[in-house]
Amino acid sequence: MRSYAIGDIHGHLDLLQRAHERIARDMAQHGAAPVIHLGDLPDRGPDSRGVIEWLKNGIERGEDWVVLKGNHDRLFNRFIGDPWWSDPGLSRPYTWLHPAVGGAATLRSYGVRNAADRPVEVVHRDALAAVDPAHLAFLEARPTSLLRGDVFFVHAGIRPGIALQDQAEDDLVWIRKGFLDDSRDHGPLIVHGHTALDQPTHFGNRVDIDSSAAYGGPLTAVAIEGREVFLLTDQGRVPLLPEAG
Repeated sequence: MRSYAIGDIHGHLDLLQRAHERIARDMAQHGAAPVIHLGDLPDRGPDSRGVIEWLKNGIERGEDWVVLKGNHDRLFNRFIGDPWWSDPGLSRPYTWLHPAVGGAATLRSYGVRNAADRPVEVVHRDALAAVDPAHLAFLEARPTSLLRGDVFFVHAGIRPGIALQDQAEDDLVWIRKGFLDDSRDHGPLIVHGHTALDQPTHFGNRVDIDSSAAYGGPLTAVAIEGREVFLLTDQGRVPLLPEAG
């Protein structure tokens, strides 16, 4: 069974489209298969609106794409619903509008300027007028995980020791501690993003494909055959092997 996966996008429509071009070239050789996007569509990058619109339109026209929910997707949606809501995964004093989190960049792509420098209630009023409700509905409807064959796709990871069907959304979109440092076999191979690395890395029981697009790095696309993972480059497939030791 083959699947394709794309890491955290963070408002980079150009990188997303190039990742899909690499996938299309691989499909031309190996055949069609679903493309799973691991979440974090908005924030930090220049065109969150464009990313959401492009993926939404693709799914509506019948593309075999799955878009999972990440913590940044949830932060965006919840801010529009209640600007004072505090996500349990976000450490204080951070808020969605904090420059380090990136919400102001997302609102800028919808035409709302200086979101980090004005009163929250004013920014929220402008956001309500500017953000397409269909985009919010699209983000809200995203699943938090997908089990396909022997691979479990998720944004952040899982809580080890808890059955996959019983995982909590907070963990699926936020977890690091307790997951990243756990070397046990989780059953399926866990393919995730959320924790930015310099390059995609295979840890044996999990594969992290967040290659820091949010911070100027590339956007990773991989092909997965069974439990074998291949990095897709402009020159073709490169095996992504488990780290030694």
